[in-house]
Amino acid sequence: MNTESNVSWELTDPMQDVFSGLWLADSVGAFLTRGGAVYYHSPIQPEPLRAGCRAWSTYGNFVANDKLEIQQHTAQYFASQLLNLEWIKHGAGVHQLFPADADLKDEAGHTLITAYAVQRPDGQWAFLLINKDPANAHEVEVEFSTPGKTEPVRFRGTVRAVNFGMEQYVWHPSGPTSHADPAGPAKVANFTWTEGEKILLPKASLTVIRGEVANRASR
Repeated sequence: MNTESNVSWELTDPMQDVFSGLWLADSVGAFLTRGGAVYYHSPIQPEPLRAGCRAWSTYGNFVANDKLEIQQHTAQYFASQLLNLEWIKHGAGVHQLFPADADLKDEAGHTLITAYAVQRPDGQWAFLLINKDPANAHEVEVEFSTPGKTEPVRFRGTVRAVNFGMEQYVWHPSGPTSHADPAGPAKVANFTWTEGEKILLPKASLTVIRGEVANRASR
């Protein structure tokens, strides 16, 4: 059980940057896929910005004023939406997680894209894709591997894609008046999946693609 976690033990500027949303998604995906039972991200309550070791920041999912009235949402709030509503469906029942790999690395051998796959209780498959490259977008293909079957498995029909990254959220440090602009929300698109479809992952972003799958024989 992961009972409490965050980017840092002390308030820092990266806790408000898009980086914090990517970190949260990668942390949750890796922990659960590798057998973790419970993941608590804490704290999440509204609180004002406070001076930290390098900048004004907050631990929570909200930026509030001194009266605890919510003024903005943080990057981790939008990442949590993708995790709990788009990738999995909170409260919907048992989800099955499966290993997923991406083969793109930088010149130093660091993995640039991480992937986490889940089959939801409604039968849909959802992939959480995290592009850690802060400078470049990357196109990816999604391939299913089914032991004992030669027929390829692919998405069919309408696929939902939800993306959150630097195009949707930019944090501007300015002491107690620090703020995000743009400040979300995530970008949502629905499209018909075609043979050889590729997904564009914008730089420094997390993306969830979700839909039904079928093999060629059942098209």
